Amino acid sequence: MASYSGSDFYCDVAIPHPDLLDVVLENQRALAFHHTCPFWEVHIVVVPKSHTPSLTDTSPDDGEDLAALLAAVKEVARGVEQEHGAATVTTNLGAYQDSKHLHVHIHSGGRRTVD
Repeated sequence: MASYSGSDFYCDVAIPHPDLLDVVLENQRALAFHHTCPFWEVHIVVVPKSHTPSLTDTSPDDGEDLAALLAAVKEVARGVEQEHGAATVTTNLGAYQDSKHLHVHIHSGGRRTVD
């Protein structure tokens, strides 16, 4: 998957092919999986299954999808916190966002070194 060169990995690869991923949680509206190129010792990504470019592109019409996304983030983050003692939850915007699909990172532990 390191060779992917599109602009929306989540719509193009992750959501239609969860069998290619190490899935943590999946339901009708959200998908959570271990990052394919992790930056941290524990690094999980949670995405809505409907395409939304970023958090700042949401509208009141996205309420159900956002509620489902936050419920998935809460469940996964709780598990990471319980297992590892701490977790960070972040999302990126603008130039910081490599894939133009709303996604939330849940991570714990130290930053991984490049091999």
